[in-house]
Amino acid sequence: MSRYITGRLAQGVILLFLVSMAIFTIIHKTPGGPALLNNPDVDPAVAREFRQALGLDDPIPVQYARWLKNVLRGNLGKSYQHSLPTTRLIAGRIPNTLLLSGTALLLAVALAIPLGVISSVYRYSAIDYAATVTAFFGVSVPIFWLGILLIIVFSVELGWLPSAGMVTLGAPFSIGDLLRHLIMPAAVLSTFPLAQLTRYTRSSMVEVLKQDYIRTARSKGLSEVLVLSRHALRNAFIPVITVLGVLIPRLLSGTVITEAIFAWPGLGRLAVDSAITRDYPVIMGVTLLVSGMVIISNLLTDLAYAVLDPRIALR
Repeated sequence: MSRYITGRLAQGVILLFLVSMAIFTIIHKTPGGPALLNNPDVDPAVAREFRQALGLDDPIPVQYARWLKNVLRGNLGKSYQHSLPTTRLIAGRIPNTLLLSGTALLLAVALAIPLGVISSVYRYSAIDYAATVTAFFGVSVPIFWLGILLIIVFSVELGWLPSAGMVTLGAPFSIGDLLRHLIMPAAVLSTFPLAQLTRYTRSSMVEVLKQDYIRTARSKGLSEVLVLSRHALRNAFIPVITVLGVLIPRLLSGTVITEAIFAWPGLGRLAVDSAITRDYPVIMGVTLLVSGMVIISNLLTDLAYAVLDPRIALR
């Protein structure tokens, strides 16, 4: 097991290197530059001196080698726009994004697993059809459209929920206020994973319930709840875990749109703002962090296979 983990982590380091090199080249090759240097109010001579000080006139391989050397020392550089260390900016946004994406994931799993199991047990019933329609809606509806619709209905028309931000400005912090701001973005972000997990849970459970060992467990007089929870659901979880491992990176990318719509102060909004202003150090820092999260989530998915089914050997 330890040898497998070491090998996967080594592969992850190589992948991070390739991804960082590709993203670094793309953003520096794209026409334009940092917004601070393209501001018409900035003296061109000052802008040239600033570019030279930052090393932006050097060849891209030289710039990348310098950036990589600093990263290996734990230095992601300083934001052009905020004049703050990139690590500090990212560290301040990580808890907010984890709160939003974690809540969305928990909401999706808490609803999808029971819906998938019930749909598999009561196939072609009204419950099954309702779950299917809900899943199709979740897969098809664009996140930005659903977010705007919820803002119009629950914020503008009904006035029940705040439309943007994480807390009410000028008001003392409270858990209730945080939850009110969290409801809509978490619901929007959970829509797609909820739909995917529901369908995969149903399909996997349908296949497992046809197996002989399920029939044997029922013939022994075990209750249906015990058969489903102890025998069926655990074996049905393996394909669901695979989908979950794929959905976690997609959930992180979905925060970019969701955080932009609801003005949620997380990594997604930081990435959008940095892309608009061409804040190269922040773009690279966020890219490196998200890529690392994807690699770790894939590794944890593979390890979960061995936990759920000891017959699966990791080599």
